[in-house]
Amino acid sequence: MSDDAHLIHEAAGPALTPLEAAGALGVGVNSLLVLGVIPVLLGALVDEHRLTDPDIGLVVMAEVLSMGVSTALCGALLKPMRLKSIGVVLALLLAAVDFATARSNGMGVFLMRGLAGAIEGVLLWITVAMISRTATPERWAGVFFVAQTLTQLLLALALAVWIMPAWGANGGFIAIAVCAVAGLPAALIGPSRLADLNPGEAIAGAPPFRGWIALIGTLVFVAGGGAVAVYLQPLAEQAGLDAGVARTALWVSLAAQVAGSSAATAMAGRVRWFHVFLITTAGSLVVWWLFAQHIPAWLFIGANALAGFVALLLSPFLVPMTIDADPSRRAAVQSGAAQLIGGAMGPLLASQLVSDQDVHGALWLGAGLLLAGLATVAWLHLTHRETVAAPA
Repeated sequence: MSDDAHLIHEAAGPALTPLEAAGALGVGVNSLLVLGVIPVLLGALVDEHRLTDPDIGLVVMAEVLSMGVSTALCGALLKPMRLKSIGVVLALLLAAVDFATARSNGMGVFLMRGLAGAIEGVLLWITVAMISRTATPERWAGVFFVAQTLTQLLLALALAVWIMPAWGANGGFIAIAVCAVAGLPAALIGPSRLADLNPGEAIAGAPPFRGWIALIGTLVFVAGGGAVAVYLQPLAEQAGLDAGVARTALWVSLAAQVAGSSAATAMAGRVRWFHVFLITTAGSLVVWWLFAQHIPAWLFIGANALAGFVALLLSPFLVPMTIDADPSRRAAVQSGAAQLIGGAMGPLLASQLVSDQDVHGALWLGAGLLLAGLATVAWLHLTHRETVAAPA
């Protein structure tokens, strides 16, 4: 079987070439690049007295929520056409907004990151639309997350070792702007359009009830992780560690994320998504318990590595979970938006429970949301098995 036939085996219309598929994935990598390093970028703004600790959650909320809404609206209202032009224009706009963030303080940071999120959401829609049309979405989601986290890892290393020690937060945001421009080739080699979903497999309209439950479970589960992740640097500092430890923990976590997403790609089609949810929940709760203690730097960094591994082990299985709940794939097309909105909701809620003196409330919130999300998807898993067993 050829690569292009495998890529969109279940989609109507002409197959994508491997180069087009790589371009579609690359556009999404460009859109999510900043999320891998946003904790240290915003932490640096706090150190420079341009934001406060509670502002961190609100800024992330503004960017990720606008990204999620943008992705959702595109998935619901737009046909995937003229994608090259959209990708090129928005990559240039994103670079301009990232550069403007470097010159912003306070409310200006909120405005710039909110605008950046809206742009990033449209770029991500291109990638999600391609992945949701494949025969094995968990495998292509895994490939996407490997590429995304590897790119974020390289950027995090550059920020920690070279850019931010010399130029601080401004250097970090200018580096993000340069990366946005570097993402132009992906848009140019990507597809001009994607085929409509096969009417025999996906019917236009809102997802059915179980599809909505899958999206809610995704949103709540992701919100738990987001509530904690954005407070990486304050958690390190309140454990008696410095910003350098937080930056090291970030790039080590990203390296572990590469391993996690690679493992997920290898596991695609071999394990059930619910088992991966259980592994991720257990690993995350252990890490967050450690964050609540005064632990040495090596253990803080190691805990972040575990958190990164289990988080990206799960991510490629979120789309298959929604397809399992809703075989029409109407929910799957909105999975990316649900993940982003959850990623915005967690930091927003956490911002109400933290202060410059104590950010540990984010850990309790994260644990509660994670368990609520697990309970939601567990209901889908158990009732699906009952439905399958009933006819027999």
